[in-house]
Amino acid sequence: MSINHSLQLTADEMRQIGYCVVDQLVEHFETLANKPVMLVTPRKELEPRLREPLPEQPAEINTLLEQLQRDVWSNIGNVQHPRFFAFIPSPSNFVSVMADALASGFNPFAGNWLEGAGTTQLELVTVDWLRQMCGLPETAGGLFVSGGSMANLTALAAAREAKLGNQRENAAVYFSDQTHSSLEKALRILGFAHQQIRKLPSDDKFRLRMPELHRAVAEDRAAGKQPFCVIANAGTTNTGAIDPLNEIADVCGDENMWLHVDGAYGAAAALCERGKILLAGIERADSVTLDPHKWLFQPFEIGCILLRDARLLKKTFHTMAEYLEDTRRAEEQEINYYDYGPQLTRGFRALKLWLSLKTFGAAAFRRAIEHGFELAEFAEGILRQSNRSGCWQIVSPATMGIITFRFVPPNATESEINEIHRRMVEAMVEDGFVFANSTALRGQTVMRLCTINPRTTQADIQATIQKLEQLADKATNQLKKL
Repeated sequence: MSINHSLQLTADEMRQIGYCVVDQLVEHFETLANKPVMLVTPRKELEPRLREPLPEQPAEINTLLEQLQRDVWSNIGNVQHPRFFAFIPSPSNFVSVMADALASGFNPFAGNWLEGAGTTQLELVTVDWLRQMCGLPETAGGLFVSGGSMANLTALAAAREAKLGNQRENAAVYFSDQTHSSLEKALRILGFAHQQIRKLPSDDKFRLRMPELHRAVAEDRAAGKQPFCVIANAGTTNTGAIDPLNEIADVCGDENMWLHVDGAYGAAAALCERGKILLAGIERADSVTLDPHKWLFQPFEIGCILLRDARLLKKTFHTMAEYLEDTRRAEEQEINYYDYGPQLTRGFRALKLWLSLKTFGAAAFRRAIEHGFELAEFAEGILRQSNRSGCWQIVSPATMGIITFRFVPPNATESEINEIHRRMVEAMVEDGFVFANSTALRGQTVMRLCTINPRTTQADIQATIQKLEQLADKATNQLKKL
């Protein structure tokens, strides 16, 4: 093949590649339920299959697509598989996948109005849909970022600017021991020392204890500290727990503190009536994060940060470089998103959420979220009624589409129980039929299911628990022989 220095293909060549790519995607969606949920190949095997020098000469695209199918797509965790229950699944939809293809193909620069007026306006509209979903006032707004980690960092940067300015040395921030690790990482990035972070114990339902919060704030005030922020959970990763949002909002109002609600997992549930009731108080937050690539069924990456007063984002992140002077036009009417977050260069993340909501309608998304609630409750019912009920113990009941439980054989020690769960996870990886992860709650190793995939059925749940029982029995018998 000759060198194509223009990097341009003919119309027929582009169509051929497009058809091949779409065929791969359609085949993937159509056969996903029959594929292994997990297929983890050791690096020593993958390395020789993919390691090569920088290629100087062109290769046939069909050969490369075949290589991807053989060596890459067959070695991933299928996070949208109907029996993938680990961590937080990302059960995307084909419309959003095609939207990502369009966004990549048109390749708009979504950092300023001058280069991306259409993309900016569409993002403003889509972000506002999420604002309405969370019940925030019309003064609120935000932007799309890569995910919850960047959204939390952006929110806390705005909180620091609004409440502390440059005087952060004496500040203190409060959250429960169930809060996502991205928050602690964000605080470190923003310059807060370990001794300024108050990780408070959660209650028996894994929610922030209000007496502990009152005590910690009072002690810090008495010691001359400046309590400036409480981070509340709207659906923890471990158990789906929701902190008492209204009570925390009362404290923040009384103490002049910023209330940040980490709803990366759970905030989207506010779209349905059950979720709105559970999340009462989220509308009082100063900032909210949510991840549409979780419970709004989008492909990675799309997170969102919402601020009650959107102007604070510009106050926090605005800079001006000479080469951006031409983008400063009618600043009151035109939005330059580089002023509202850390990124100058931004992709068109809003398109996939906008297109899928428009295609399916909010009612379909609402029902899909309700389905996630119902599946977790269905799983809990099976575990409680199982003929192995003497072994299954519910640790946290179905909450926001998550349930945690343990397999506890008679007379087993705590270390043996932990080892059983470790072996169950390893066996799931090898078996490929289902994947659920373990976590630690109150020092105990437990299993958890996150059931938010709208294509997961009750039959999938029944088969999953049956498989878990088989793996647990096998691990138990293995330990007995040691």
